[in-house]
Amino acid sequence: MKRLLILRHAKSSWKDSGLSDYDRPLNKRGRRSAPLMGNWIAHHSLQPDVIICSTAIRAQETFHLICNSADWDGESIHTEDLYLAPPQTYLDYLAQLPEQVESAMVIGHNPGIEALVYGQCGEYHTMPTCALAIIDFDILTWNKLLTGSVSGELQHHILVRELE
Repeated sequence: MKRLLILRHAKSSWKDSGLSDYDRPLNKRGRRSAPLMGNWIAHHSLQPDVIICSTAIRAQETFHLICNSADWDGESIHTEDLYLAPPQTYLDYLAQLPEQVESAMVIGHNPGIEALVYGQCGEYHTMPTCALAIIDFDILTWNKLLTGSVSGELQHHILVRELE
C-alpha cells in the first residue's frame, strides 16, 4: 500500500507586479494557512516519508511552513520541473521513489494538481490554495502509477478554510 498526499501551495501575493509568477511569495493568508495544514497533518500522523516540491517561491515557503508545523524533517526533492507541471511530471517523479517509501507528498500548482487528483482517484475535487488530497493505492511500487491502470482511493480532501 502506498499513500500520496497532494498539496497545492498556499495563497500567494500579487502585490509586487514586478515579480515573475515563479518568484511570487506567500501573502499573509498563505503564511497563516500553511501551518494550519501542517498541524492537521501532524495531528493525524500523516507526515510523509518524502516530499517532492516545486522550486517556485510560494511552493518553497509552503514547504517550509508545512514542515515546521508538522514537525517533519524527512527527505525532500526540490525541482523546477513541478512548476506549472502536468500530472505526468508528478507521476514521473513518484515512479522513481524506492519501494521502501510508503508515503509521499507533492507540493505544486494548479491546474496540474487538480488534474493529478482526478487522474489518480477518478473523482473531481477543486484544489484551491493549500488544499490537500490524500489518496491510497493498493500497489507495492510507485512505478505502477505509470501504467495508467491504477486507481487510488481518496481518503481525505481537506480545504484549509475548514481548519480555520
